[in-house]
Amino acid sequence: MTQPLIQLQDVTKSYPGVDVPAVKSLNLDVEPGEILVLVGPSGCGKSTTLRLINRMIEPTSGRIIYEGADVTKGDPNALRRRIGYVIQQVGLFPHRTIAENIATVPKLLGWPKAKIRDRVDELLELVSMDPALYRDRYPNELSGGQAQRVGVARALGGDPDVLLMDEPFGAIDPITRDRLQNEFLRLQGELKKTIVFVTHDIDEAVKMGDRIAILRDQSEIAQLDRPENILTEPADEFVENFLGSGAILKTLTLRRVRDIDLDPMVTLKQPVHRGEALTAMNDANTTTAVLLDERDHPLRWIDERALNSTRSSLETSGRPITVQLQPEDTLQDALSSMLQSSAGMSVVVDGRGRYLGCCTIESLAGLLLPHAPGVPSS
Repeated sequence: MTQPLIQLQDVTKSYPGVDVPAVKSLNLDVEPGEILVLVGPSGCGKSTTLRLINRMIEPTSGRIIYEGADVTKGDPNALRRRIGYVIQQVGLFPHRTIAENIATVPKLLGWPKAKIRDRVDELLELVSMDPALYRDRYPNELSGGQAQRVGVARALGGDPDVLLMDEPFGAIDPITRDRLQNEFLRLQGELKKTIVFVTHDIDEAVKMGDRIAILRDQSEIAQLDRPENILTEPADEFVENFLGSGAILKTLTLRRVRDIDLDPMVTLKQPVHRGEALTAMNDANTTTAVLLDERDHPLRWIDERALNSTRSSLETSGRPITVQLQPEDTLQDALSSMLQSSAGMSVVVDGRGRYLGCCTIESLAGLLLPHAPGVPSS
């Protein structure tokens, strides 16, 4: 059995003049390479628990074990340089460039300048931000989503094994938050960091977590399990109430677009003319195609009406593709996307916006029906 990377053993945090501890006798293991989500009502102690792990605050009693050693006995600054930390407000240094912000921990670790420069560029590319465009900008020149990406890049600066994330996407609009969640899950698929993630949003917990700890007051664990087990077998009434009435619908967030066999569709590449498009669609016996630009980015839905409205190039024909999915999106995202799509289906793109295929109602049904309540598996 794998040894936990982090262990909290009977950890308590009390504050002077307060009768009730913020955290009381908490025992919690964090496995290597997992995303463990701490979720619970406001004031239950989840953020306090996160700050105890890297000793931003000191425990009143108990032990915190990291890589087999009791870190409550060592230098807290040395510990923090080994653990990345991302917060909701990002906390970028406003007087430092993006490159200087990302380089914070590598400089403290004494890395050579050339290595730091390479690491900054590597991380900007990793979070889909062009180093040439963003390296020398300042935080006030970024959107909220861009600043949050830089916050993640800064936390990864010293290549830590562990990331602590305290409601990192909570202050961002829903569309940007969804994109950042997907981007982060893509990164985690590559990096395999050990992550403790705090949120108050059960939908975000289900989407992001390999395991979820639902906390009562004082960080008492009401249930700690994989998302599918919590949704289908809540431990008690407290957990049921926290999940809410839509628990069954939340199971849609357990499957992702990458689990679906995508419909390849007919693709047309700019510049393309009516005759070429008509031949390709007739050969495939389809009435709908996807028009791509020279970089394979999807642009427009091309159908019979679009073909009949032009005699030459299709660049301005058809309907623009305004809704896209990525492999990390959930089936809940996919259903919502298809409802918004003018074609009744959605294109799926990779992290660079390149076309991968289409998600259809049929492909979703093939994945969902065997698992629907009351429907026997084949």
